[in-house]
Amino acid sequence: MKRNGKSVFFIVAILLVAFTVVTFMGISTQWGDTKTVYIKGADDIRWGIDIRGGVDVTFAPPADTEGITNEQMDAAEAIIKQRLISQNITDSDVYTDYNKHKVIVRFPWPADETDFDAQAAIASLGETAQLTFREGKEVDSSTGLPTGTTESNIILTGSDVVSAKAGYQQTDSNKTPEYVVSLELTSEGATKFSEATGRLAGTGSISIWMDDTMISAPTVNTQITDGKAIISGSFTAESATELANKINGGALPFKLETTSYSTISPTLGTQARDAMVVAGIIAFALVCVFMIALYRLPGAVACIALMGQIALSVAAVSGFFAPFPSFTLTLPGIAGIILGIGMGVDANILTATRIREELDNGKSLDGAITTGYKRGFTAVFDGNITVILIAVVLMGAFGPPDSIFATILKPIFFMFGSATEGTIYSFGYTLIVGIIGNFIMGVTASRVMLRSLSKFKCFRNPKLYGGAK
Repeated sequence: MKRNGKSVFFIVAILLVAFTVVTFMGISTQWGDTKTVYIKGADDIRWGIDIRGGVDVTFAPPADTEGITNEQMDAAEAIIKQRLISQNITDSDVYTDYNKHKVIVRFPWPADETDFDAQAAIASLGETAQLTFREGKEVDSSTGLPTGTTESNIILTGSDVVSAKAGYQQTDSNKTPEYVVSLELTSEGATKFSEATGRLAGTGSISIWMDDTMISAPTVNTQITDGKAIISGSFTAESATELANKINGGALPFKLETTSYSTISPTLGTQARDAMVVAGIIAFALVCVFMIALYRLPGAVACIALMGQIALSVAAVSGFFAPFPSFTLTLPGIAGIILGIGMGVDANILTATRIREELDNGKSLDGAITTGYKRGFTAVFDGNITVILIAVVLMGAFGPPDSIFATILKPIFFMFGSATEGTIYSFGYTLIVGIIGNFIMGVTASRVMLRSLSKFKCFRNPKLYGGAK
């Protein structure tokens, strides 16, 4: 048991070093002009407009389209926002000009863009959105795509929908109005919908998909025969409007065309970004020297843990974790990573100081380590949980409308506009990832490694932990 305890340090340290190397380098193979990426690295990060620049594009219906309504323009905007969100592009701006029937979009270059071809970047958004109503809500957990019956059984398409409107109705149970989305179908769509709802009434659900993203999955309560359906649930006025816009977007009588586009110069630039990276490396080295000089062995362990925390932050934005695509990293996002690292340094300093105090009070080495982490964790937890709450509020108030934080908090913070949502959301995201990494690396991993090292006879001297001889 004692021998196994000693090996823990080497296992954890090797895993952290390997994770860091793979996170920054990635794993890929090159065969001729074809590159196959197995694990994404730092090069796969999608940098924000402020760092790498991007594209400014205007979408509009064909010139000969008549009778365009504001509701249809809202639906067109919803299409583009859905496409951006599905690609995890948060540093974007989408505006609608109702007078000229145009949608103006600003978004950053893709991570793998080398030719900076604006037309190729625009093509990633697509020209039209495909709306489908499918039986059930079976989703592949790894890809998010429909599977099983949901994949094979399409009940309705966008051409079967006449319109979708957000509204509210009186409920029979408590007489309190609730927000709903009402659907009106074509005669052919009403026939197909009647058959499906009759078959699934009381036992199943019909999911609604925009392209390959499920946007809703209401349960079928009764058979609907007249082509007029009501989608109810825990809607707010805003979420009901968003769902209606998305459904209308898939049923638009026109397709969106690119009328103009231009490239956007970065306000910061990749050279400044590279300089920030070099400065970060130097700062990390200086912090390590300070930690080791002042706190000795706990400081050395803290440096290994901080390295793992930095790697975890990079992995969370590069697309290292397969279910999550590359995240758009902006300048405020980098600030969030730095602040998270600062919280990690603070956590290790608190713990190392507690261990030294316990040794000075006459406790044994093992008792000082155990008590030091236990007492230090209280202060670390309080400080970190407060920052997490702030990050959640930022992500909810300024995040994309379909994100989990925005869904929960948007009704509370509805007064915030969307002009800064990309940059603020990026800051909140990297900050919360950094704090989570602090709990994993700065609290858990460092404790495991230090306890393992303390089992070696050569590391039993209290002076190595900052205590008296």
